[in-house]
Parts: sequence; C-alpha cells; structure tokens
Amino acid sequence: MTRSIGEGLDQALEQAQTRPIPKSAGAQMRFLVRQMKSTRAVAQMLRVSQRTVERYVKDQIKRPRADLAARMEREVTKRWQPKVKERAKKAAGTSQGLVVDVRAQLGYDAPAGTSDEARMRHLTVALPPHQAARLFDAQGQGANDAALQKITADALKEVYFQQRGTRAASLEEVRMLNLEHIEFGL
Repeated sequence: MTRSIGEGLDQALEQAQTRPIPKSAGAQMRFLVRQMKSTRAVAQMLRVSQRTVERYVKDQIKRPRADLAARMEREVTKRWQPKVKERAKKAAGTSQGLVVDVRAQLGYDAPAGTSDEARMRHLTVALPPHQAARLFDAQGQGANDAALQKITADALKEVYFQQRGTRAASLEEVRMLNLEHIEFGL
C-alpha cells in the first residue's frame, strides 16, 4: 500500500521492466560497482566499508544482513534498466497516459451553494498523457510529495470532477487530504 506519490510513480515504472533485477548479493553488488564506477562510492552509498563491498564482489560474503539486503535491492531497483523506464515515461507522457487508483479525502472550492465538503473517495481514473507528463516532469525535477499531490489533484479535477470540460466549469481547486492509498499503472 503506497502513501507517497513519488513511490507510486516509481513502482509504475518498475512494472515496465523487461528483466528482473539480479538475485544474489554478489551480482547486485557487482551491478552497483559497474554503475557507480568504484567500490568506494558504493560503500558510502550503502553505509558499509569498502572492504565489505569488495568481499561481496568476489563472492566471499554471500548473505547480507537484512537491512543491507534491503538497501542493496532498493539501490539496484532504482538504477535497473534506465532506458526501459525512460521509454515508459515517454509513452505515458505522449500517448498512453497513466491509470491512477487513489483512496483519499477529496474536496474542492466552488461557488456558494454547492457541496464542497471533502469526503473519502476511492477513484480509479485514466489520466491523459499531458497530466502524466506533468507528474513525471515534476518528479524528475525533484518536486516534493506535496507538489506531486497538487498535480494529481489537478488531474483528478480535470478528468473526474469536470469530466474533461463537460461539467462543473466553475470548479476552482480540488484538494487531496488524508491520502490513504495511491497506485499508478502504465
């Protein structure tokens, strides 16, 4: 269950991968060393000694501690198949769009006399390509989760609340509060 929009976008890109990440600790460590070009850089990133990294590379150590195994897997997954992930981002931003499944408290600003109370909603909506591109661009520029949440709320306003301009034209802003769950699909 994802509560962060950035994590949800990363998980969607992982679905596009064509091969699984390396399974053994030695293979994962060798991949990281190839990516970062030195054992010292990998050691600093994983918060272990340089000698420990060298031992994993040579398969002298085969089973990492649970916390180190999780860090290694997270870093390998982040760097695995970057061209495939980039292609998936481009396709989502130009032609395919994204599907978002969200459970959150959603409310909106509207003229007086309308029901703008925020209430818990569970929505599964297909976002258009330009909204997907906005999300990936903001994530790529290092936007925090609040900014990504705002972009997602704007996309939901356009697609769900205003039904792409066919209703609720006076709707000003949609607010996403108490995000419980969010998932993206390509």
